[in-house]
Amino acid sequence: MKVAVIGAGYAGMAAAVTLADQRLPVTVLEAARLPGGRARRVEAHGLALDNGLHILIGAYRETLRLIERVNPDAARVLLELPLDWVMHGAFRLRAAELPAPLHLVVGLLRASGVSFAERLGALWFMARMRHGRFEIPIDMTVEALLDRHQQSARMRRVLWHPLCVAALNTPPQRASARVFLRVLGDTLGAGRDACAPVLARTDLSALFPEPAASYIATRGASVRLGCRVTAIDPGADGFSVTAEGRPETYTHVICALPPHQVNAFLIGISALADTAGIIDRLGFQPIYSVYLRYPRSVRLPVPMLGFESPLVHWAFDREMLCGQSGVIGAVISAEGPHQQFTQDELARAVHDELTRHLGPLPEPSWARVIAEKRATFACTPGLERPQQRTPLRNFLLAGDYTASEYPATLEAAVRSGISAANIVLGKA
Repeated sequence: MKVAVIGAGYAGMAAAVTLADQRLPVTVLEAARLPGGRARRVEAHGLALDNGLHILIGAYRETLRLIERVNPDAARVLLELPLDWVMHGAFRLRAAELPAPLHLVVGLLRASGVSFAERLGALWFMARMRHGRFEIPIDMTVEALLDRHQQSARMRRVLWHPLCVAALNTPPQRASARVFLRVLGDTLGAGRDACAPVLARTDLSALFPEPAASYIATRGASVRLGCRVTAIDPGADGFSVTAEGRPETYTHVICALPPHQVNAFLIGISALADTAGIIDRLGFQPIYSVYLRYPRSVRLPVPMLGFESPLVHWAFDREMLCGQSGVIGAVISAEGPHQQFTQDELARAVHDELTRHLGPLPEPSWARVIAEKRATFACTPGLERPQQRTPLRNFLLAGDYTASEYPATLEAAVRSGISAANIVLGKA
């Protein structure tokens, strides 16, 4: 057996690590000079920034397991915090140090910024969802689900809507309630550790993909960076994969490219026409990351701060996380009017928004906007997603967009990579 993994993002590297652990010959082919895919390091002004201000949570069990396996500095570069949901000046929810579900019950009863009746309404909603095992028979939008359970406008603005956008990267008026409930059940509906934020104290490439590349190299596998695949041709002996003008034969292919790149290879293979059609029908949602460099005296009150704002959803204090003094990272998830701004206009709008919330701020010495216009698929009700096992034998898909119960997150990507590898190993 000889396996080609195309793409060195979190899905591809998770597949490669799983295969390399079984000493299976595996080659990772990545067009970029840096592994990580849509969660990678970006160098700017001498600092290591990220293409997307991702956070992990305790429920990301497979992601955390693989990070701990391949990264010798895992204990140092992962900052685990108790759940402390802070919407600046509007709402605060801290999980109590009690077993589930009391951690959330007491936390919601003590929450500030909403009325007692609204807190009871949120508790009743969670109780009803728990009773139904966080499942619904017919999918609908998140907004329709909240309407059905009479959640207040205030509670939607400070908890349910921000949670939906953070997890599904899709506005609640369009987002799948079924997937949202899966997230809810595995986070707020699970134990205290499951919903605890885990923040990376290093860039996302250094967190997992780069250590993973070193890890698999010690087990006979290889990662070829800057190696663009231009053709995949099925044959009697497997697949001829052409990269940098040189074809090479593999028994299995795990295609771990983003969905908008996958069809360039699938369209020419008749056995994969239906799969290509499913991928072609996917919609996409953007994520904008805006970094502002202020004097080192500028700090946030907590490492991660939410805002009841139509523009900035979350801001991160990069000094608290990774020692980048004065750098504030802001994330804007999902679609919105901000997509019409130029990068300079967006950086100015984010600075103005932070000033409105935090008080007067000095002008930033520089700003960097990183726009991932197709960051995730649009997680809408009843969405059909492609299976990992395709009609073409030994040709597999891996990525956060493939069929699963989860939205497009790092955990979904990692699980898909592990699943694809297990299919190759005959363990699925």
